[in-house]
Amino acid sequence: MFVIAAAARRAGLCAGFGTDRGDWPGSIGALHLNERAPRAILANSKALNGYGMCGGNEMPRAYSGLRVLDFTTTIAGPHCTRLLADLGADVIKIEAPEGDMMRSRPPLRNGASTNFGQLNAGKKSVVLDLKNAAAVAVARRLAADADILVENYRPGVMQRLGLDYAALANANRRLIYCSISGYGQTGPAADIPAYAPVIHASSGFDLANMAYQPGRQRPDYCGVYVADVLAGTYALAAIGAALHQRQVTGEGQQLDISMLESMLSLTLGELQSAQFEVPPLPSRPIFGPVATADGYICMAVASERTFYGMAAAAGRRDWISDPRFAKYLDRRANWGVLMDEFEAWSKTHASAQCLAALARNSVPAAAYRSVREAMADPQLQHRGAFADVADAEGMFKALNPPFRMSASATSVGKRAPALGEHTGEVLGASHRAVTKPSG
Repeated sequence: MFVIAAAARRAGLCAGFGTDRGDWPGSIGALHLNERAPRAILANSKALNGYGMCGGNEMPRAYSGLRVLDFTTTIAGPHCTRLLADLGADVIKIEAPEGDMMRSRPPLRNGASTNFGQLNAGKKSVVLDLKNAAAVAVARRLAADADILVENYRPGVMQRLGLDYAALANANRRLIYCSISGYGQTGPAADIPAYAPVIHASSGFDLANMAYQPGRQRPDYCGVYVADVLAGTYALAAIGAALHQRQVTGEGQQLDISMLESMLSLTLGELQSAQFEVPPLPSRPIFGPVATADGYICMAVASERTFYGMAAAAGRRDWISDPRFAKYLDRRANWGVLMDEFEAWSKTHASAQCLAALARNSVPAAAYRSVREAMADPQLQHRGAFADVADAEGMFKALNPPFRMSASATSVGKRAPALGEHTGEVLGASHRAVTKPSG
């Protein structure tokens, strides 16, 4: 037990040491546990707490002992690597001398971006000027000691730097190398530059969504970058699968995450409708705003049970036997008529009254809220959905991972790193030669 506990302590198994999840060893030459050792440690986590491993009631983290080399910028890649950090991995973010461009995105407080902070909390920031051959050599040494590498440059960039999977796997056969790009690493579109709004358009998602907006002829503007978050989440899932396979084979592999395919995964029904003939969409979409006396609510009448509940809430049980509405396909064809009749009731009641009646009859429904209003939801407070994160200019709230684990902590790191904050710690005294801009 003492041997296991000592090894786990050196690998930083538990969170809570220091302000940014731990005074973990530098990347070069650090001890690594193999995948089997953490299983034994996690199975004995309660006993380890008695040896001061996890301090208080802090649980171990599922990816503690894993080292991640993070060559990502903007949103998709940093979202993935922040989740890895949340799960306990030691994430070393490699930044150019000018830093990740998200450092300049508002909200800004004296130059410190909370948008950057929420995507990079819990990581270490190391500056390397990869235009400098010596810096590339340092990156290669870091990769030789890494479990996972994540990058989201345009395909070909890492190869030109000599930091592609083929080059690095020769020195580290266990390396899991994850690439996130717009269209994939190979193929006729691989070299096309891509950001989330472009992927929304090219995936068919925007026009699919427009089909549910009556009278609309122009696609929506984009302000919520779904493709980035989705691709980063799929990358996390692929990394988990590769880690499991590595337990069996002892070998890493390359992962190729496409934002285009990630977005297509959201169009489940539309993918099938594009292949087969289906009934036309109803004149009024089934899911959307329903008018009340003081605003709008959204309800999901997606089954016979919820249809019966909606009828009961409105005092219109006659709808259940009405030939226009009794069967799903007839109800779909006449949905606009049904909603007109429902709104004859809902417009005479406040939103809160409508929601209460629908809740009594087990109909999923909610008011439309702003993000600020949603953040104040008592349910989110109950789940501990948000955590305070510190950066150079103070505190802000960031969302914890939306999943909870009974034997592992899952929460965002306590600090967002300043640019190059950990360069000296990770690289040692020689770091000045490889961090300054070349030329």
